[in-house]
Amino acid sequence: MLQQTQVSTVIDYYNRWMQKWPTLQALAEASLEEVNELWAGLGYYSRGKRLQEAARKVVSELAGQMPRTAEDLQKLLPGVGRYTAGAIASISFGQATGVVDGNVIRVLCRLRCIGADSSSPAVIDRLWDMANALVDRSRPGDFNQALMELGATVCTPKAPLCGECPVKQHCQARRRVEKELSFASQKLFGKPTPVPDVEDCGVGGCALCPPATEPWDSSLGVTNFPRKAAKKQPRVERTATCVLERRGCHGALEYLIVQRPSSGLLAGLWEFPSFLLAEDLQEKQQKEVLADRLQAWTGWPVVAGSLQLIGEVVHIFSHIHQTYVVYSLPLDGDVTLDPALSPSRWVTEEEFHASAVSTAMKKVLKVREKQRGEESSPGKGCKRKRGAKPQGASGTRPGRQLSLRAFLQAPTSP
Repeated sequence: MLQQTQVSTVIDYYNRWMQKWPTLQALAEASLEEVNELWAGLGYYSRGKRLQEAARKVVSELAGQMPRTAEDLQKLLPGVGRYTAGAIASISFGQATGVVDGNVIRVLCRLRCIGADSSSPAVIDRLWDMANALVDRSRPGDFNQALMELGATVCTPKAPLCGECPVKQHCQARRRVEKELSFASQKLFGKPTPVPDVEDCGVGGCALCPPATEPWDSSLGVTNFPRKAAKKQPRVERTATCVLERRGCHGALEYLIVQRPSSGLLAGLWEFPSFLLAEDLQEKQQKEVLADRLQAWTGWPVVAGSLQLIGEVVHIFSHIHQTYVVYSLPLDGDVTLDPALSPSRWVTEEEFHASAVSTAMKKVLKVREKQRGEESSPGKGCKRKRGAKPQGASGTRPGRQLSLRAFLQAPTSP
């Protein structure tokens, strides 16, 4: 759960997870649907799926025994990479092996003044070598957790607390800042810039140093390190999403949701019927495409004009900038989709939130509920005109202000 997600977000999910599945055997017996329901909202849903696959493999193929070394954990369990394997092996089994996560990358890059792209294979391999060399042999789990916590709380991405850092005397990035300040001061007073120390890394063709094309930014200080490659822009997608709704047998409002494929983005999660839109489609064309798809799914005639545009919902995935164009369509009767195309079911609002639905779909429902509330609220024409007398008002002359005594008097009978 802590891969790509902060501790503060994970805590509640972790506690619910451990309460429901306290052992590997219990998790192995759960369904993927149950796993997705509990994971809903945490993001990166493949993590939950891989976690359950690993539990099933341990129970069915490894006699219920977890691998105890980083090498075996990474080799035998699906979804376990180098970092997770190192963390489990050192914290749970006491193996003297390092860990390298985002926090550790930041700490080590600043300690050693590594300014090359921190995601490059050469830098990552060097950081793993450093982590394995530094780890405390007698308390590897505590050391690794302390190193990660140092990056999370002190050596932060922005505004690091350098004065409170317990390893500041070893920090090459801090020393570089002091040197740059000294150079700037000497230049200000017209003194010649000193020749770089031959022992200082930073000259020549070092694969770990900042590229010559990226000069030192004095305003950043130690946060010049680490440096990352330019982030790839997420691809832009637009998706038509239809909130199909009906009144159930007890009068409660129900929504039709469908299950996504078992692989790919948001695998196995439930959503409102949704279709990827081609670029530059106008609203009329969007409705026609959506109506045709819904008709193919349900077998019922769907008129494009019956689809009501609600609005748009923007949701940012790690690699996709997704815009959901949300429509609503009230239905009469029991409509189901072709099970050969996708599993579907009708759910109440409470059942919807208890299902394995993504945060994006919860945003879609919220937009629909907001619109319904606006439709049911009094219209603007219901406001009383200024100066108009409310029904039952007394015949007091307009503009005359009553005294407090008169206001509190009981009304007299006509």
